[in-house]
Amino acid sequence: MSDADRGDDAGLGAQRGQDAGLGAQQGERGLQPERTRLAWRRTALTATAVSILAARLAVGTRLTARGALGVAAVALLWLAVVAVCQRRINALAAPRPTTAGRSPSVLATAVLGYALLGVLLLVLRGG
Repeated sequence: MSDADRGDDAGLGAQRGQDAGLGAQQGERGLQPERTRLAWRRTALTATAVSILAARLAVGTRLTARGALGVAAVALLWLAVVAVCQRRINALAAPRPTTAGRSPSVLATAVLGYALLGVLLLVLRGG
């Protein structure tokens, strides 16, 4: 018995369900670059917060030459992270996004730099 003979469109409904599943898969893939861009933005925002805290640690109660050097190092690390993040955000906004390339390794190096600088600042501060 065909769908037309039964008077319902169960077959058509099943077909619509299959089409909806296909659309959902395509929609999810379509949102992936947007989610990735947002993740890079969150990374830049987190680097900004960490940089503010590290600069505060470097300055302490008053600005000294050592504190100014620490703030300069924090600023360089922050600029590196923000530049990498912005480069990836721009690449993902392109019609054909490119691969990450060296961005993750540069970001990992900057994070390691933050960690080493933090330890150095704590040791020099005496705390």
